[in-house]
Formats: sequence, structure tokens, C-alpha cells
Amino acid sequence: MGWIKRIREEINCIFERDPAARNVIEIILCYPGFHAILFHRFNHFLWRNNFKLLARLLSHIARFLTGIEIHPGAKIGKRFFIDHGMGVVIGETAEVGDDVTIYHGVTLGGTSWKKGKRHPTIGNNVVIGAGAKILGPITIGNNCLIGAGSVVVKDVPDNSTVVGIPGRVVYRGGEKVVIDEKLPDPEAQVLQCLMEQLRDIEKKLMELTKEHIEFTSCSFDNIKNTDKKHQ
Repeated sequence: MGWIKRIREEINCIFERDPAARNVIEIILCYPGFHAILFHRFNHFLWRNNFKLLARLLSHIARFLTGIEIHPGAKIGKRFFIDHGMGVVIGETAEVGDDVTIYHGVTLGGTSWKKGKRHPTIGNNVVIGAGAKILGPITIGNNCLIGAGSVVVKDVPDNSTVVGIPGRVVYRGGEKVVIDEKLPDPEAQVLQCLMEQLRDIEKKLMELTKEHIEFTSCSFDNIKNTDKKHQ
């Protein structure tokens, strides 16, 4: 009965969070995120009971079928919803709380080759936008929103909204956060470097032009003086 109850919860959470879901049959047949989480529940059971090779093999098959890669060692809570799902990667030591929603292209990845905890911990009721990357053994608090395309490498407190590269908190508890730190802008730095080089080139060109004019003027005067002597 526990498995049936869990499957019902997964189906109900899809109805709650995806207005495109029309009926149970459609969800069972056409939702890769639903398929991926069912595979993972079984694979995680095998992993915990030391059938690690079989768990990895089945997770590999699940990735081939769904386009979603979830390591069987990852811990995932209740009512986990992956919308669309293509390109989602969840690492071995990742931990995901209850009522979490993630979109396609999301990575819960690591930044180290050392064994141990190297993937993120996601709190409850978190929404992670498409293409977001959450990297390293960091913690994302409860009730957070991670904006699409963000790259998060630091802990995020509860009730926060994070955007940007690197990710930074812009709202906390419904109030806007004033950002004092100046974040590097690679494009602006490149443009500034190019402008400085152009100014140097312009300066050298003016110096060369001036030297050429002085040399030409001097040569012309010498020619005039030579002509006068011959006359």
C-alpha cells in the first residue's frame, strides 16, 4: 500500500503544478519526469540494499528512456515533480526535500572529485527554473525560488529568490535585497580592455603621423635650400 500511496501522491502533485495535465492516463504514459521518479524510487531501494551495480544499470536505462539522469544514491523526498525534464542531472550525494519542482536542464552537481558529500541539499517547497545549475555541497533553504539559468555556488537562506551568474539573493521573505557587492562583468571588462587598446593604437598612430609630417617638412625645406644654392 505504501508504494501505491506514493504513486498517487506523485500523480496528484503533477495535477497541482502542471495545468497541461488532463488525466491520469496521460500522466502515466506521457510524463518522463513521472517515469524517472518511479525508476529512481526502485533504484534507490536497490542502492540502499547493496545492489549497487543493478541500481546503476537501471538508472542508465532510465536516462536513455527519459533524458533524465538521477543517480540511485540521491535522496529525494515526497511529491517531487520534474517538468519536461530533458537534460536534468542529479548527483549521487544530492538530497532533495518534499514538494520540490525542477524544470528541464537543471543540474544538481558537484565541484570536487573527492569522495563524500559533494552535491547540493535542497529544502522543502523549492522551485528551480530551467537551466539552473546548483553546484557543490551547499544548502538551498525552504521555500526558495531559483531563477532560470542561475548558477548557485553558495548557501541560500529560507524564503529567498536567487537569480544571476553567480547566483545572488534578490528577494528574501518577500522583500527586495539591496546588493552592495560589485559582481564582475566579464563582457564589460573585455570591452574596457578593447577600448584601452584602441586608445593606445590611436596615440601611436598620431605620433607616427606627426613624425612623418615633420620628416616630410624637413626634407622639403632641404630640397628648397639646395635649389637656392644651385641658383
